[in-house]
Amino acid sequence: MATKYSPLSFSVFSSLLLILLATTSSSAQAIKAAHGFSSIKEATVHDIQLAFKQNQLTSRKLVELYLKQISRLNPVLKGVLEVNPDALYQADKADHERKSKAPGSFSPLHGIPILLKDNIATKDKLNSTAGSYALLGSVVPRDAGVVTKLRKAGAIILGKATLSEWSYYRSNGAPSGWSARGGQGKSPYTMGYPCGSSSGSAISVAANMATVSLGTETDGSILCPSSYNLVVGIKPTVGLTSRAGVIPISPRQDTVGTVADAVYVLDAIVGIDHYDNATIGISQYIPKGGYAQFLKADGLQAKRVGIVRDPIFNFGNDTIATQTLDQHLKTLRKKGTILVDNLKLANLVEIYRSSDEEIALVAEFKIYINAYLKELVASPVGSLADLIAFNKKNSKLEMLEEYGQDQFVKAEATNGIGNAEKAALANLAKLTREGFVKLMTKNKLDALVTPRSSVSHILAIGGFPGVIVPAGYDSDGVPFGLSFGGLKGSEPKLIEIAYGFEQATKIRKPPKFKF
Repeated sequence: MATKYSPLSFSVFSSLLLILLATTSSSAQAIKAAHGFSSIKEATVHDIQLAFKQNQLTSRKLVELYLKQISRLNPVLKGVLEVNPDALYQADKADHERKSKAPGSFSPLHGIPILLKDNIATKDKLNSTAGSYALLGSVVPRDAGVVTKLRKAGAIILGKATLSEWSYYRSNGAPSGWSARGGQGKSPYTMGYPCGSSSGSAISVAANMATVSLGTETDGSILCPSSYNLVVGIKPTVGLTSRAGVIPISPRQDTVGTVADAVYVLDAIVGIDHYDNATIGISQYIPKGGYAQFLKADGLQAKRVGIVRDPIFNFGNDTIATQTLDQHLKTLRKKGTILVDNLKLANLVEIYRSSDEEIALVAEFKIYINAYLKELVASPVGSLADLIAFNKKNSKLEMLEEYGQDQFVKAEATNGIGNAEKAALANLAKLTREGFVKLMTKNKLDALVTPRSSVSHILAIGGFPGVIVPAGYDSDGVPFGLSFGGLKGSEPKLIEIAYGFEQATKIRKPPKFKF
């Protein structure tokens, strides 16, 4: 999930894989005062709902403003893959409902336009293709579980965001942020590397082409693009949000998260979905009253936050980034955080050198992508073997000669979960238990803090949550975030910490364009 700043959802939490807005002073409230809400620059869910309430904005006008922004910026940034032809109809429906129902009876997402990563299925006029021409025109059996919940909350599905094709699981040779259908996405801050695979989700919110976006993460796919595009991203505990209807890599690690105004979105999409059995057990972690209650300005007070210096809390020779990090640590202390410094993750080197994650993922991908394709109502392809054949037949369209499909080929060569895969899975569980879990429990930590998305692999193999918040820029002017990771179900404390940090720093500034 990505979001922008929002007094209500927390400045930063609007960027929670929904993308973070800048400061409240640059939010829609300030813009509205000057322009009568003629601009959506850095507008948060809270700002927009206030404008609705004061009759200074309609959902139709809001969608029109975003469509204009997409038309202007997307030809260069390539963050949006498709616009929903029914978006204005949904906006009119929301406006009508707002007039006919009692105030206060709506979800915070009612009438709010949301972009979805193109691996999240929608049963409408939009395609769901993972960025590939192979699935163009395919028909899904139903909305993805998270989309069902968003529609119930009254959200407007604005369109589909670009991504690294097949969530960066077709080939190791393709650039991050590239797909055959979407082209090469660009960070609005550098006009360069956006990171992926939820690249378009982060790009679009960062560039104010949507209020909120949804992304997915298997290993780093929310945290990394959020960092490079200066937005907040939330990677939930695996199973907290439904993966049903999401084009998969591995249900063991896949999770749907938010970029921008994340906490409101998180509240809307968590919960049991009987098409995804993992959500049943994990629902025990959902707090009564939801997650917005943890947007506390004093959220840093008395939190125990750990630091593993070598090698993940390290910017090398970049003195600007290092100084920025040091200043942030001082801020955390000043706000009452108990920093437990110079910790050692005993098996850190083994975790990063291990090939066990890839051994497991490559076999799981074949199983679950075949199952997904088999369930489609109509599709040009019905199996991973068909995908490989499609790419060969359409090599120019899919740029096969340039980027290859080595991951597809490796996955197709697997034969289910055998002894090697079982051993890999057992070792991943052991590494997690003796590494991150032991570190967190022994030191009684609420979170581990790391720069950028360097903690993503550790969180991924254990199914743990993480939140990333804008933190600054390195010596090359590339944005970076500060990540807070915790044990399963620790989203409430992570939200308190991240919101408290965002309120204390308010780093995010919108990108500037010369076109």
